[in-house]
Order: sequence, then structure tokens, then C-alpha cells
Amino acid sequence: MIKSLTWLASAAALAAVCFALPAQAAEKGELLRNANEVVNDLRHDPAFGTARTMLQGAEAIYIVPKLVKAGFIFGAEGGEGVLLHRTGRGWSTPRFYDMGSASFGLQIGLEQAKLVFIINSKRALRGIEKGEIKLGAGAGITVVTLSSAAEGATTTHGGDMVVWASGTGAYGGLTFNGTVIKDDKDMNEVPATGPEAQALRKNLASIW
Repeated sequence: MIKSLTWLASAAALAAVCFALPAQAAEKGELLRNANEVVNDLRHDPAFGTARTMLQGAEAIYIVPKLVKAGFIFGAEGGEGVLLHRTGRGWSTPRFYDMGSASFGLQIGLEQAKLVFIINSKRALRGIEKGEIKLGAGAGITVVTLSSAAEGATTTHGGDMVVWASGTGAYGGLTFNGTVIKDDKDMNEVPATGPEAQALRKNLASIW
């Protein structure tokens, strides 16, 4: 009886893994395709003209195809993103990191935003790669926001990260104080080397 129960438990665990792997692969593929679409969007956004120059000397890029903010009085935000860093031969294999935060304020409505973080400093990149990093001046990581609606976009030099943002909704703007970027261990268990990953790396290399 005990052996039967043990076998059943093992079979159930194996079945769970077998079902989870294709679902995870599909989620990876969708996230990579969406990230590639964001890179295409950057080609047409006039505010990103200066940021292209910044990216030439950047350490890495972190792309969040959809950051969702929602709430009234209390707001929360979160999204899944893709990180690539520079190598001697172009851009690295993509890795997956989640972004999330909670903020208080008179916020209403729902906002979805596309984000690209241009990572300028080694300490910011190391912080992300260690598994978790908190953004904001209080945490020692400064973030400058660059958007198509922002005036004086050409003055946004400096900062550990420069963020290109394109969003819609009732929020007055995006702030990143207290935001956490965390390693998605499940998604990173198997390296992303498929056609979607190759397409994203090739697209980035063609621009920067």
C-alpha cells in the first residue's frame, strides 16, 4: 500500500512537471515576442532619439512589455520583463525578471505601460543579476524617466537607469521609488535559446 502511494505521488509529480514545461515555454515565447514588439516601437518614438545614444554605452537593457497599475487611494504595479546585457559579441541570452511595487497616493483608473530600462551602471546590473534589487534614491539606485510626453527629454543624462515609458490610463505618471526587480527562478531554470530569443537579440543588435 505504501509503495503504491509512493508510486502515485511520484507519477503525479512527474505529470505536473510534464504539463508545466510546455506552459512555461509558451509563456516565455509570448514574453519574448512582446519584448521584441516593444523594441520595434522604440524605432518610431521621437522621445527615444536621445536614448538611442545612451544605449550605445549601456551595460544592459531590461524590457517590460506590460506594466499594469491599478487602484484607488492604494495603487499597485507589476509586470514581467526580459533582461539582456552586452557581451563581446552582441547581446546575451535573455533572462526573466519580475517587477513589482506598492505605492500610496490618490491614484484612480487603470494604466498599462511599456517600459525599457537602459541600465548604465555596473552596480545596477550586478544588483539585478544577484536576484533582487530595489529602485530609488533611498536604495542607492537612481532612475530617470524618459517618455514621449516629457519635455526636455534631451536633458535626461545620468542615473543608474534611464527608463523609456509609453503608457495609457488615468495615472499622472510613473514613479519607481520602492520598485523591486526580482529574478524569476522558474522561468530562468532553462535558458531561453529558442527562435523568439534569437529574434530579440538580432533586433537589438540591428539598432544598437
